[in-house]
Amino acid sequence: MTHSTSTPVTSRRKVLQIFASAPMLPLAGGVFAGSCLSGCATTGGAASNAPFASASFSTFPMPNLSNPAAMTTVTVGSTLDVMLQDGSKRSYQLSHEPFFITGDLVPDGKGGTVLAGGYVDILGRPIFDKSVPGKERHFFSDCPDGTSLLKLPAGQTAKVPGVKGNAVFAVVQFEYTNTNQAGEDMYGRLPSPIAVLTLDQDPATGKLTLVKYHNVDTSQANGLWITCGSSLSPWGTHLSSEEYEPDAQFIADTKHFKAYSKNVFGDESIANPYHYGHLPEVTVNPDGTGTLVKHYCMGRISHELIQVMPDNRTAIMGDDATNGGFFMFVADKEKTLSSGTLYVAKLETDFTAPDPKGESLLLSWIKLGHATSDEIEKMANTLKPSDIMDVRKTDPMDASFTKVFYGGVANWVKVKPGMEKAAAFLETHRYAYLKGGSMGFTKMEGTTLNIKDKVAYSALQNMQDSMVKGGKGWNEQSRIAFAKPLIAGGVLKHQLAGGQKDTSGAAINSEWVPAYSNVLFRGEDIAQDELGNLANPDMVANPDNLKFSEKLRTLFIGEDSSQHVNNCLWAYNVDTGKLSRVASMPVGAESTGLGVVDDLNGWMYITSNFQHVGDWLPKLHDKVKAQLDPLVRANYKDRFGAAVGYITAKPSAVKLG
Repeated sequence: MTHSTSTPVTSRRKVLQIFASAPMLPLAGGVFAGSCLSGCATTGGAASNAPFASASFSTFPMPNLSNPAAMTTVTVGSTLDVMLQDGSKRSYQLSHEPFFITGDLVPDGKGGTVLAGGYVDILGRPIFDKSVPGKERHFFSDCPDGTSLLKLPAGQTAKVPGVKGNAVFAVVQFEYTNTNQAGEDMYGRLPSPIAVLTLDQDPATGKLTLVKYHNVDTSQANGLWITCGSSLSPWGTHLSSEEYEPDAQFIADTKHFKAYSKNVFGDESIANPYHYGHLPEVTVNPDGTGTLVKHYCMGRISHELIQVMPDNRTAIMGDDATNGGFFMFVADKEKTLSSGTLYVAKLETDFTAPDPKGESLLLSWIKLGHATSDEIEKMANTLKPSDIMDVRKTDPMDASFTKVFYGGVANWVKVKPGMEKAAAFLETHRYAYLKGGSMGFTKMEGTTLNIKDKVAYSALQNMQDSMVKGGKGWNEQSRIAFAKPLIAGGVLKHQLAGGQKDTSGAAINSEWVPAYSNVLFRGEDIAQDELGNLANPDMVANPDNLKFSEKLRTLFIGEDSSQHVNNCLWAYNVDTGKLSRVASMPVGAESTGLGVVDDLNGWMYITSNFQHVGDWLPKLHDKVKAQLDPLVRANYKDRFGAAVGYITAKPSAVKLG
């Protein structure tokens, strides 16, 4: 998930659609409950109660100008085909149902309303867009992102008025807003809101209805900075993210940080860059509110989203950066991310081509340090950047400095005496390079886990710049040296194992350590086609969000593509290798917020968002902009709105026993 950067090809984002898919699969080895609803068709005779055998998604063509409406809305042209053990099949036509459009007034659970996706300052006061005199309005986001769908843990009972069936919750974060009314770039200028939605789940149909929207108080975390992807922890909390950590060493050069401070605190000089780039965690309370804590001990990197393993301790982390790394955190205690050990990966094998049939990449792990969140937060509160490191952008011609690359730019750095721990957790990118980590990845974004096969997956949104020999930020130490870029990117597969040691020879206390990796699949760059696509429209381009369904044996992929005219949500069956387009986002919008819950009160849901509808990119959208821009503006509040909803079967959800 990415905003425009200085790299040649950039990501997109904007407009959220929580796609909570129809419950489509027998849970716990069960059978179909009752007769088929009108949303499904049965083949192979009368409706069967045989156990589930397998499932697959059909695909559909990328929308084109013969159907402009399909290009400017969420288009779901896929079916889910469920095979039963007696050979019969049930097919479910999928569709999208919205909860709201950002900027709508939605119920606050107290008899009033609240602005969906609205921005507030550190005191909870609305932040206003005053860029057009006479048209002042409360800012709201067009970029919903990470979403977690969950229920309260056993022993807790929801207490939210208006719920008639089952109370379930969605935690939704809003990454940024694209522009103000005057068209000025607002990226990074506003504190990211995060909200808890209380949803009424109909026990008979699985339908979800919004009954309460609550803004989570972020004041104890000094506000949130650019929250992008998220994941659901094994213990039922929402694990957020803060990407593109502001560069504390050169904060005067960090775009929009003063404006961020002004909008959050009312003063340009108050915000501390060391307070951002960490891992926020939200716990949902029985009354439909949320409690947030920010973990400072998991590395200050461009957090995209993390994946916590079944041991409730090990987490692997995406790093959405140029000169990014592959990071791992092993907590001291289960279900507690407030203390632990941080590692960075080192490639022991050269990574020289994006070939899915290539050799596996052997990984080793470098320990960067052990810390508690409290001690790093205290350092963040008291230390200045110059206390931790001496960093130069020109060669000081001093052998005590080491040349590293940070965000594609050469730096010469020296850690101040006794500041190794502060450097490891507050200047993580530079310190990981100093310690020998392979800091050459570009935009390693979503991460997810296939428990049965004990493998994890990571999205490389593109393979360019620091991954290409001679490219921006390229360094020999990383052992990544492509001959040419692959802009369409790909997905890495990591084999997980126990009994691993770090590079010092010390045991790593985890059975879920990535031991080696290879490319699962990749996109394909093409010459521009007649619609404008710059990557093969029938293959994934620029993968971003990843989530895996254990029940469906399916890897879901959301695109963050500046190569597809319409970004898509894809399903990849890891057993058959079948790739299916499940949904197409509105033109110019990025697919974000992907999540999968295999069993929520007997129903299954897929969540996914889209952002920045109508984000017109030169060349890519030249052939469609004039025709489609009026439709986009009509559908989504003049391009300021984003839909939040879910994917279900038509005309109603389907329950599988």
